[in-house]
Order: sequence, then structure tokens, then C-alpha cells
Amino acid sequence: MATKKITGSEAVILSLLEEGVDTIFGYPGGAIMPVYDALYDFDQKVTHILTRHEQGAIHAAEGYAKVTGKAGVCFATSGPGATNLITGIADAMIDSIPLVCITGQVASPLLGTDAFQESDVVGISMPVTKWNYQITCAEEIPEAIAKAFYIAQSGRPGPVLLDIAKDAQFQEIDFNYKKCKKIRSYIPEHPVDPFKVKAAAELIDRAKKPLLLFGQGVIIANAEEELKAFVEKTGIPAAWTLLGLSALPTDHPLNIGMLGMHGNYGPNIKTNEADLIIAVGMRFDDRVTGKVSSYANGAKIIHLEVDPAEIDKIIKTDVAVLGDAKKSLKMLTDNVNENSHESWLQEFHDCDAIENDKVINKDIYPSQEGLTMGEAVRIASEKTRHNAILVTDVGQHQMVASRYFKFTQSKSNVTSGGLGTMGYAIPAALGAQLGAKNRTVVTFVGDGGFQMTLQELGTIVQNKLPVKIILLNNNFLGMVRQWQQLFFDKRYSFTELQNPDFIAISKGFGMDGHKVTKRDELEDGIQKMIEHDGPYILEVVVQKEDNVFPMVPTGASVSDIILEA
Repeated sequence: MATKKITGSEAVILSLLEEGVDTIFGYPGGAIMPVYDALYDFDQKVTHILTRHEQGAIHAAEGYAKVTGKAGVCFATSGPGATNLITGIADAMIDSIPLVCITGQVASPLLGTDAFQESDVVGISMPVTKWNYQITCAEEIPEAIAKAFYIAQSGRPGPVLLDIAKDAQFQEIDFNYKKCKKIRSYIPEHPVDPFKVKAAAELIDRAKKPLLLFGQGVIIANAEEELKAFVEKTGIPAAWTLLGLSALPTDHPLNIGMLGMHGNYGPNIKTNEADLIIAVGMRFDDRVTGKVSSYANGAKIIHLEVDPAEIDKIIKTDVAVLGDAKKSLKMLTDNVNENSHESWLQEFHDCDAIENDKVINKDIYPSQEGLTMGEAVRIASEKTRHNAILVTDVGQHQMVASRYFKFTQSKSNVTSGGLGTMGYAIPAALGAQLGAKNRTVVTFVGDGGFQMTLQELGTIVQNKLPVKIILLNNNFLGMVRQWQQLFFDKRYSFTELQNPDFIAISKGFGMDGHKVTKRDELEDGIQKMIEHDGPYILEVVVQKEDNVFPMVPTGASVSDIILEA
């Protein structure tokens, strides 16, 4: 391949183009200014989104990655610019989101001198990146970027960070780009062991009360059709983790709902009655297992997982099938007998009837005064014909939206799972909208999380992104308040908020919107939001003490799930 002489900063942009990057989120500054200068000449080939804060840039990159399956890319400068990325990097690490973060750094002769805006971002980010590397010589740039994309997107995805010294951005090199396809000692995906598959199939064929738990690993592996084929052949009820949401259509007859602390009654209480648990692309998070010592003690455990570090980390397995979920599910389906478990499935339907009576109908079809979060979610899902991408922040509204929003296609749920990052939704929504330009993006956010990153409304408006935002306002940090009510004798310590005029603030950014406080205004308000040409915010004032049930109390067994206070 012919080479040409270019600067290190130009090599950054050309390398990204070689990787098919079409969107970059970032915020310029002194140490990365040469890269931004090079970017100036490529504005017809790549879109750069100027966020209002580096945290906004990285959460936007996460949202983009979640809906596209491609690595999200973000730029930041040195020092505070780089450190402002850390929360988003940690969020992406625990949620297995592929990101390539590129930060500027002070010139290499100044490293370690406490120069202006110098921080050891490689040291700081090491625990929360899949790989990171500091570049001090321009010749390293193409190879490092190729390696970064390969690591970020292969196996179990995750964030990588490249920290590029300013002098390396100015140096000239002969540019020659070669995509990375292999790294010695790095095994992103183990071959599926057919003997393990046969052992798993034997357990599945013998089981009387099997339960399948699927997580985001199914979506990452693009294994949605394989999952569907497996459950339909075996007749096994399937429940999803928070991040597995949308991998199986909500209305599929074998989709029995959400696992976890605020999941559905049936999947939680029946876990300890199952004689077989099949976990696919999920990591037995504490929010799913509750008290580990009393979790599924009567069940054999099969775990299909790409990351060997997750095997036996929380729950001891009887059969572990390492490898890509798309391949392992296909092999497993080929090896199991056709079956049905109608009486076992009926037990979940019986639980649904109990939950509908005690919780769901009261949430989504309330009779009392005051709006509920659940009815707002139900109406928004109906108005978008269950085809929208749902983006949520963190808190009560996140759990309610995950429970009541419905899905017909995968890669439709964008949320912060393992880290639980408030302030995530607004920037993640703009990233999701850029990644899925032809889909409706509906964002639910609480009044607490909204105030952490509301400046990104400016980014949404500047880029004319038709994001639809529903702000559920209860003037409280709602999830913390719920815990204080239930477990701290209603000692509401610093959880009540004196909120600003959210609609006035939004209009100050140039975003249209309005506020509803009554039930007879809600449906028309949501319809108006959906039909609006461009971004829109609808503030919905909900009950101040609207709690989320069911709930597995922290430290309790999943069998101890409660349906009401």
C-alpha cells in the first residue's frame, strides 16, 4: 500500500475514517487542538458533535454505540477534559459498551512535571478501561488506533482510551493503515466446546421447570433470532435483565418479564422453584440474584458466556459454555429436543394475575388523583406503537419505564445498568438519535438526573435532533426517598428538591415544550410531543410518593419480593 507524509493529528482522523467512523462526540481544548485542526478539513466525511461538557460527549458516544453496535468515539483535551470522561468510561466498562476515547496530553518532555492541565489519565482510567495506552510518537498512532477498535469491539466489548501527547500530534509520519485482526495473548472469543453443549442439552431435556435468563450479551452477539429459535423449540419461559430488554419482543408468548430488584413477580419468585437455570449473556448481578446464598439452590446452572471471568464469579455453574452467544445458542438449539412446559409457564401467568391486581393496573390505569409514572410510560409506548427507542436516566422512572414500555425490535433500550449513572439520559438520547436517525427516541428522565446534564439540551437543539423528552417531576430524588420511606422510618434526609421552571429553561435553549399536571391533559400532551417536528420536552408532574413495586429488599432473597408497602 502506498504511503504519504502527514502529521500525527491527520493520522488520527484518517485512521478513524479507515475504521468507518462517521460520528465523533467531543469538546476541544489546548492539548487536543492539533487533532481538531486536522478535523476541520474532513467535515464532509465525518460529523463532529460539540457537546456542552465532556461527560455529555462520552454518554452520547455510549448511546450511539448501544443502538448501532459500533464503537462510539469521543475526543477530549488533557487534565479536566480527560478526567471528565471517567464516569462515562466506568459506565461503559461495566455495561460492556464499545468506546474509543481519544484524549490530548501535554507534550512528552513535560510529562510528569505537573504541567498546565496535565493529569495521569492512563493511570486514572486503567481500572475502568479494557485497554489504554499513551502515545508519545506519531508513528504509533495508526497501529494504536487499529488495536483500540479491535479490542473495543471484539469479544466482550468495552471502552479503550488513547492519550496522545501534543508533540506527537505535530510530528510527521508516512501514513499506512492496517486494520488489526489479532493480538498475541488476547483471546476475545473462545471456540464453543461441543461436549459442553451436549452436556447442557442433556440437562435441558431432563428439566421439568427450566427458566432462561437472558442479558445484553444476546444483543451484543446479534443473537436475537437464535434466542427466539431456542425458546420456541424448547418451550422454556425466558426472563430478561435490565440490559437484555428488547432482545426478545415484549409480546412473545415465552417472554415472562424482567428479573431483579424491581422486576416482575413471577420471574423472581419462581427462580427458587426452577430445577434448571439457563443464563445467556448475563453476569448474575446482585440486583438480579438478591441474597446469593439463597439463590436458585434447587436448580442446576448452565451459563452461556463470552467472558471467562464471569463464569463462577457469583453463581457456581454446573455446565459453562464459553463462546459467542450466537454460535452457542445455535449449537444448543440443534442439540435439544423439541418440548413444551405449559403447566410451568402457566405458573408465571398466575403470578402475572397477582401482580396485575396488586401493582400493574394501579400503576398504568390509576383511579386516584395525581398522575403516576406508569401511566405516562404506558401512553408514550402506545403512541409510538411500541417501536421507539427508550432512553432512561437512573432512578424510579428507569424501573417504571423498563417495566411498562414495550418493544418490537432489538437495540431499543438505552440505559445505565451496572453503574447507575444519573445524568446519563439526555446526552445518551442525542447519541442514540444520531445512531438511529430514522427512529423515534423517547427519553424518560427524573427531575434529579435532568439537572445534572441539562446543558446538553443545547447540543440537541444546535444539531436539530428530534429527541422527545418526558420529564417525570416529583420534586424528590425519588428512588432514594423510596428507600428512606421503607427502610429509614421516613427520615427524608436531603432528598426533596426545590426545582426551577424546567420548561422556561428548555425554551431558553430553544427547545419547545409544555407542562401537564392533570390526567385529562396527559394523553394529548404526549401526542403533541410525538407529533412535534423537532426536539420537545414534556414535563409531567407526578405524585410525590409514587413508589416502584414489586421490590426485592436489599440483602433479601428473590423469594422475599414484596408487592406493596
